[in-house]
Amino acid sequence: MPESPIPTSPILVLGATGRIGGVLRRCWPDGAGRWQTRRAEAGPGWVEVDPLGDPGALARAASGCGAVLCLAGAVPGRGGDMTLTTPLALAALRAGAEAGAPVLVASSAAVYGAAAGPLHEGMEPAPLSEYGRAKAEMEQAVREEGARLGVAVTSLRIGNIAGLDAILGGWREGFTLDRFADGRTPRRSYVGPGALAALLLALARHTGLPPVLNLALPGAVEMGALLDAAGLPWTPRPAGAGAIPEVELDTALLGSLLPLDAGPARPEELVADWRETLCGDD
Repeated sequence: MPESPIPTSPILVLGATGRIGGVLRRCWPDGAGRWQTRRAEAGPGWVEVDPLGDPGALARAASGCGAVLCLAGAVPGRGGDMTLTTPLALAALRAGAEAGAPVLVASSAAVYGAAAGPLHEGMEPAPLSEYGRAKAEMEQAVREEGARLGVAVTSLRIGNIAGLDAILGGWREGFTLDRFADGRTPRRSYVGPGALAALLLALARHTGLPPVLNLALPGAVEMGALLDAAGLPWTPRPAGAGAIPEVELDTALLGSLLPLDAGPARPEELVADWRETLCGDD
């Protein structure tokens, strides 16, 4: 993965108390992040501000930052309000405009829906889920507002994150997994949490990013192979009519910006990254 120097100016991270924010706080060097929270948190680097309720305070929090990274917003299956996805991203964008800093917003591979891959950034979004639609609407809104304000903004279409996903992260005794007629389980683009942290830090320090960027390791990984590599038992079930067999992100554009030294995603390496980053294994 790319090695990023300790930044000379911090990155304001909205949604720093969420799951990806927790990974960044574990992995980034001291001083790399300025961590937004709506409730007081112990430790250095925290700024307590409501992004929607106090835009002036958010702009002050962004002052002196080299970039703004918006991770804030609801995630599937956790009961959050999807309608806040766009307002939160626009709040981050306007704070970046005040600070003169580029803005990165977390989107998702879900914007592609069931389109055949590899899925590249130039494809028209075709989301099937409420979450995917919320992210696609957010992408359009920040693109239009960024153009109006003259702010560089990049929507990051992030693939599955090992350990924060519904497979490794959601595994329980008696876990079942779709299996298709060809004998394979769903295949998805993945990135390990440690690799994701390194990529996000490098991208936040990169100039001239495109308006949309896929973010994952190259290739696609079978979910069954991922569970097997982790030693987690599972039971196959026939895939339903609406099940999507493959979501593979085209990472050529990402690879042209940053060296993807780790190469294609491999189940064993994703599991090792998950355990080292999130489970405390050495």
